[in-house]
Amino acid sequence: MLVDLDLQVRPGEKVTLIGPSGSGKTTVLRLAMTLAKPTSGDIKIFGESILFDMAGKPLSGSQEARIRRRCGMVFQHFNLFPHLTVLQNLIVAPTAVLKQSKEQAEESALEYLHMVGLQDKARAYPAQLSGGQQQRIAIARALVIKPEILLLDEITSALDPELAGEVLDVVRGVAHRSKVSMLIVTHEMRFAREVSDRIAVFDRGRIIEQGPPEKIFSHPDSERTRAFLQSVLNH
Repeated sequence: MLVDLDLQVRPGEKVTLIGPSGSGKTTVLRLAMTLAKPTSGDIKIFGESILFDMAGKPLSGSQEARIRRRCGMVFQHFNLFPHLTVLQNLIVAPTAVLKQSKEQAEESALEYLHMVGLQDKARAYPAQLSGGQQQRIAIARALVIKPEILLLDEITSALDPELAGEVLDVVRGVAHRSKVSMLIVTHEMRFAREVSDRIAVFDRGRIIEQGPPEKIFSHPDSERTRAFLQSVLNH
């Protein structure tokens, strides 16, 4: 549950949410994707409400879908279609949602596969890939629709350290080369420190403090933040 949440992300900003499990971090991403609805308040993406129309009425399903297209999300689990090849997985949204031709979608998909270092796996099926490779494909699939906001939810939690490192390297590249806004939930503190413009610390559904990575990791204001960082950094 979230309490009195007030979080703003500027265009192009990379913001990481950290804090104990169950503190509300993933709920923020689910709200942004309209996968969950708040009991009060409003959520705006680039100034446009994702809950209400101009008259204050709840959005229709088609209106929600239009706004959701502005976001790309990568989940803890890869959620690839097992019966489709890697390339086919990547062109589903561009052809169905963006109405691109198959040829146009495949050309774009191959570019993003190259970005994540897996252009040679275009004809493979998910079951033929490692977990790290599947997650890199999931990142490419999220990016191929050219989202304005990329949401990343504990994308390495199901991977062993070596495979997690491959995935984090891909995200570092996206963060440093791309102007896409990023909202990241992770327990990888070194990664959070490297890629973030700002860190927001959650505890019991509230943001207890936020600021630049150097401030949060070296000079946090909250004793609760200090205790959390000590527990995860010494783990």
